[in-house]
Amino acid sequence: MRKLIVSNIMSLDGYYTGPDHNVMVLPMDEAFDAYNAERLRAADTLLLGRTTYEGFKGFWPSVADDPSPQWTPTHREISRLDNAIDKVVVSDTMTAEQTKPWQNTRIISRADAHEQIAELKRQSGKDILVFGSHILWNDLLAHDLVDELHLMIGHVIVGAGTPVFDGQPAVSLRLIDTRTFSGSENVLVRYEVRRQKT
Repeated sequence: MRKLIVSNIMSLDGYYTGPDHNVMVLPMDEAFDAYNAERLRAADTLLLGRTTYEGFKGFWPSVADDPSPQWTPTHREISRLDNAIDKVVVSDTMTAEQTKPWQNTRIISRADAHEQIAELKRQSGKDILVFGSHILWNDLLAHDLVDELHLMIGHVIVGAGTPVFDGQPAVSLRLIDTRTFSGSENVLVRYEVRRQKT
């Protein structure tokens, strides 16, 4: 059984984005990048909603080979890993043509998502990883399909924006560990999602 792991950054006051859906107010520093690379190395499937998929597709594919000094070795590794990993995007409107330049993407409909993701989890392999995709993973969490939440708490209070959790049913968690990073004021908390009683 594979684990489905949600890995996201959030503000100290519980927001997924700042005002006007601005994610750049969150402190995505070297520790954030390094942890994303760590999670990608442990996964063989990247599960995304359409908005996050399109954002990643528009940003990451060319970074690996871009000689610009703005990119760190970690950025280039993330780009290579993103390009290579199998991707599943949940969308009712995306077409195969819209997944280019990535060729390793499968599209599943929202109506089929729970069943298809449960089947993915039953297969052998490495982790199934969700970055971003806040609407998708909140739904999966409410339907008992998320195994772990890895939340990097940024050292900012943004005051308004998109809350990390969207009024779903209560979910019980067990703290796995916490981590701090040299040179970063972000804190990582990792939780196991306790299975719902059926």
